[in-house]
Amino acid sequence: MTLRIASAPVNVGIYGGVDASAVDLDAVLASVAAAGYDGMELGPPGLFGAPEVAAARFAQHGLAIVGAYVPLHLAGDAAAFARDLDAMRRTLDELAAGGPDTVAILADEGSAALLVNPARPWDDRSLALDEAAWTVLGERLLTAVELATVAGVRASFHPHISTYVESPWEAERVLAAAPVGLTLDTGHLRLAGGDPTELLARWTDRVDHVHLKDVDTAALARAKTSGRTDFDQWWPETCVTLGTGDADVRGFLAALLARGYDGWVVVEQDHAPVVGGDVAAALAADARNAAWLRAALDAADPGAAALPAGAARPHAAALPAGAARPQAAGAAR
Repeated sequence: MTLRIASAPVNVGIYGGVDASAVDLDAVLASVAAAGYDGMELGPPGLFGAPEVAAARFAQHGLAIVGAYVPLHLAGDAAAFARDLDAMRRTLDELAAGGPDTVAILADEGSAALLVNPARPWDDRSLALDEAAWTVLGERLLTAVELATVAGVRASFHPHISTYVESPWEAERVLAAAPVGLTLDTGHLRLAGGDPTELLARWTDRVDHVHLKDVDTAALARAKTSGRTDFDQWWPETCVTLGTGDADVRGFLAALLARGYDGWVVVEQDHAPVVGGDVAAALAADARNAAWLRAALDAADPGAAALPAGAARPHAAALPAGAARPQAAGAAR
């Protein structure tokens, strides 16, 4: 069994809407390659330049373009969703230029109310979507999946904290609504009250991309108790070095290897939005996480050596339309 590991722009504090003009992106790519990663996800559209420019920059450093996070207003304002699709088209152009095995990581964008109410109890549906809104979400998600398919890019859905698809029951409604793979993020699901290893077993036929994140659940609890739920404040404190938090990433990796997973494992330790001098420290943390992950993989299965950068691998395709899918749970924990 083989897999490859990758880094992500959030590891140096680059998110959508963040001005990264002061960041030496080639230095970031060089550091990622030196740390032993095989690839990296793209950031916001155009971060690394035009599609052909981005592909050349990654190739120069021996890194594969893995995928890109695509935020979508899947509920609410239709004009915002239309703008999201325009941005998604630019991202798809970058992914298509990056090679035949890239992934568009679709995620709900949530709302202002959800942003300050992370990790909602499963039995509290006061901020959850009603049935009409779930119908809209399903229709918009199908539109985005079709857009990716036409571009020749695989689509995978990412349940994310502080959105309308945060909890496992919400993720299962998405899986029942659209023929899309699932990006399992160990940190987001743990914060939402799920067990990533149990959810891997439950969703094993749909998981086709992995974000490996460790989290300190007490940091989120403190933020909620104090009312300090500004995302930029509590989120960087909650994302911790692999192996030091509450996500049981070792147990998850063992289950992933036992399953025979052969996709990308993308390391994420989200940092505060980038501010010049913080990049070096963030890159050092990124390198430590890469070393930890390779050691953990070797300890779990000495035969699980990662593929060299650029090597071809098969991937789990999203289910075709009409294929059997798990039904929405819709019940409280």
